[in-house]
Amino acid sequence: MAALKISIAHDLYRKLHQRAHLNGRSLVQEITMLLADAVKMKGGATHSILELQGLGKELWKGIDSAKYVDAERESWD
Repeated sequence: MAALKISIAHDLYRKLHQRAHLNGRSLVQEITMLLADAVKMKGGATHSILELQGLGKELWKGIDSAKYVDAERESWD
């Protein structure tokens, strides 16, 4: 586990400490939970790869993809 040392304003420290107490956590636990939520570590990815379906389809309109791939492969030789 990595360690992190930061300086924060006293008011923010007090609010975080208060929040930790209300949630039954240590200050470090509370900050870790807030950071994890902020970067969406809990629950995995925030987007599904299925959201990419159809993205860029306008670029291929009227193009036969198999012929395009064949032409590209032939150009490699």
